[in-house]
Amino acid sequence: MNAVNLGTLVTVFVIVFFVVVILKCVRVVPQQYAWVVERLGRFHRVLEPGLNWIIPFFDNVAYRHSLKEVPADVPQQVCITKDNTQLGVDGILYYQITDPRLASYGTANYLYAITQLAQTTLRSEVGKMELDRTLESRDTINRSIVDVLDEAGRSWGVKVLRYELKDLTPPDAILKAMQTQITAEREKRAVIAKSEGEKQQDINIAEGDKQAKILESEGEKQSAINRAQGEATAIRLLADATASALTTVANALAQQGGQQAANLKVAEAYVAAFSHLAKTNNTMIIPSNLSDLGSAVASVMTVLQRSSGGATTHPT
Repeated sequence: MNAVNLGTLVTVFVIVFFVVVILKCVRVVPQQYAWVVERLGRFHRVLEPGLNWIIPFFDNVAYRHSLKEVPADVPQQVCITKDNTQLGVDGILYYQITDPRLASYGTANYLYAITQLAQTTLRSEVGKMELDRTLESRDTINRSIVDVLDEAGRSWGVKVLRYELKDLTPPDAILKAMQTQITAEREKRAVIAKSEGEKQQDINIAEGDKQAKILESEGEKQSAINRAQGEATAIRLLADATASALTTVANALAQQGGQQAANLKVAEAYVAAFSHLAKTNNTMIIPSNLSDLGSAVASVMTVLQRSSGGATTHPT
């Protein structure tokens, strides 16, 4: 019975031993990870993602590295600009392990190494610039730091992908001075904008007055032209009417009995004129020689005959 129990225990022990050995031989590496294996204390190989086999008790997984892009904060530090101004600067860098072996044995702490190098490079770059240019040259500083870190990181198996400045903090006195300058600049722009507006307003008013005067003068010109044309038309119509009347009179005189009718009309006008003078002056005017009435009528008829081109006919 004891022998059976002893055999069972040995069998169980052997089975457990083989299970443990198998478990130690198998290593499953996750995606985007790399495990560094040492054999008897020396670097042996790097395990790729997936199922891997190692020799238990001889091989040991010494380092486990993530191959993903990793962000790391760079602590704030005080930098001195070219114009001797203190500037608090911090940032963030993004790195990725490209060689797990160098990352394991190239440096004791690659993250600490690249962080310190980023700070020293940042102080150097800021020291080359004045404060105003430093605040405007974030991209230039970022590129310079990335170039330096990428060059140094090759021996550590690390590639620095990006570096970004987060905060640039000048002293309070500088901030107040900058705020005052900004306020003054905005007030200057406001004054300039106001003066430009007033200038444009004056120009618009002057242009409006000019256009109004031009339109007014054009109106007066057109009115004068219209009056002149109206007067010319009236004169032409009056002349035409007078010519037509003279032509009618001449034609009437040339007809039979025209002279007698004209004599009668002139005599009536002569008598009417004397009657009007008498009524106006309350005095009766009688010609000294009544034969003068016939002479006057004869003179008028002579003029009418000459104008009409007819023969002279004496009144009876």
